[in-house]
Parts: sequence; structure tokens; C-alpha cells
Amino acid sequence: MQRDQLLRLSCALALLALCIPAAQADGNGSFYASTGFDYSSGKYGQSINTTIWDVPFTAGYSGQDWSFRVTVPWIRVSGPPNVIPGIGVVQNHNPLGRGLGRLLGVGGTTPGATTSGTASGLGDVMAQATYHVVNDTASQFVLDVSGRVNFGTASANEGLGTGQNDYGAEVDAYKGLGSAWTAFGGVGYTDLGSSAYIQLRNVWSANVGVNYAMDQDDSAGLYFFYQQRPSASGYSRQEATLYYNHKVNTAWTLQGYVLGGLSSGSPGYGLGASAKYAF
Repeated sequence: MQRDQLLRLSCALALLALCIPAAQADGNGSFYASTGFDYSSGKYGQSINTTIWDVPFTAGYSGQDWSFRVTVPWIRVSGPPNVIPGIGVVQNHNPLGRGLGRLLGVGGTTPGATTSGTASGLGDVMAQATYHVVNDTASQFVLDVSGRVNFGTASANEGLGTGQNDYGAEVDAYKGLGSAWTAFGGVGYTDLGSSAYIQLRNVWSANVGVNYAMDQDDSAGLYFFYQQRPSASGYSRQEATLYYNHKVNTAWTLQGYVLGGLSSGSPGYGLGASAKYAF
């Protein structure tokens, strides 16, 4: 791992350590750890398929007033070097990349150059803090405001990321509709970091969905996600996700999901599973 990657990872872990006193002051929550896997595959508007494996390790705290979490992912990407995980297709002028000696732009390489390759390693470490502005049990209404930082720890030379930090904020609302149904939605804004090789725009995003609680231990839901295209050569993200949650006991919770891409900025399909332990 390069020195700058280690520095960014250390900053993310230090941020988590700083959150612990605030979590302890909150007093009524619990710490948790989770891991799992995410897999996606799609062409992203290109002629060659891109597959992405993501194994995230998350540590966090969920409290009455505040929630915090830090995620450290390991990723493996196979496909064209102009498809960046979490971003999609970009004009990537980095002379290095997955299987490339030189990349000229979207869909273009030097004659005889390999147009696809495989790389794996540390992804972008994410740190997020959420303040629960409203949590009204009587009206079944919750309003959250979140801020997050994606540290550019993923290797830009291997096409695992841009190598730059991203900064985002989001507002999410949840409204209970009786004893079983909950409607939810949110709006977010992300300042995507540009580099000398990759120029990106800031983007707005939105999500809307519904959750159904079958009983105290099982629930399922469906939500849609949209994000503006991150560059002139890219595409907007449009996805539909169906998920299922099962609470094994007071400590363990399992989740599974399937995803369908609705635009060239998203994978054709994806699936994943995770296990969460609260203590």
C-alpha cells in the first residue's frame, strides 16, 4: 500500500476514534460491526463488461441523537480502466490503468493496447456522521441529516478510484404508515474530487422507497436511487433495489439484496449480503 493511502486510512480511523466520546455521551445507543459482500456487473455504456466485487468492513455507533460509521472496503475490479467504481465511465487520462500502457480517453487506447484488466486492493474509506433531527414516535416521523467523507484511498493507477477525497451531505425522512409500512426518501449533494487525470462534476442525488415489516424480526423493501452524471462523458445513475432483513436475535441482523440498473451509469445487475453484530 502506498504511503498516501496509509495516511488517508489513518485519518479515517482517527476520525472514528474521535467519534467514540460523542457516542458515549449520547448514552442510549449501541456499537456495531458488520461485513459482507457486494457484486455487480454491467457494460456502463461500453463494449466490454465490468465486474466489481466489494467486501466492506464497517464499525459504527447508532444512538438516539447521533450515529457514526466508518467503512473500510476491499474491492476487485475487472474491465476497462475508464470505468471507475462508484463513478462509472469517465475520461481517464492516467497513463496507467487496468491492463493499459496508455489511455487516451473514453473508449480509446493506443493501437495494440489491452482494453481490459483486473486489479484489487483497498477501496475508498468512508466516514459518516448522522444527526437525528426529529424522532417523533407519536407521528412516526424521523428526519436525519448526514455528512460524509470518502477518503481517496483506492489506487488511481489501478483504476480502483480517483485518488481524491469526496465530500457529501444528505437529508433523509422516514414516515410510518400504520404498524407495518414505512415510506422514506432523501436528497443528497456530493462534491466529487477531480484530479489531473479525471475531471468530475459535483452531483445531486435522490432516493425514494418503502419498507414493509412482516413481523418483529423480518422486513423487506424496495427503493429507487438517482444521481446526476458525474462528467460530460458519463451517465446518470438510476437503480432499483429490493432488500430483505432478518433479525436473528438481539445482537445479529442479516440482510440480502438484489439490484437492477436502469441506466448506463449503473451496473446491469447486482446482489449482496451482510451480517451485522451489535454490542
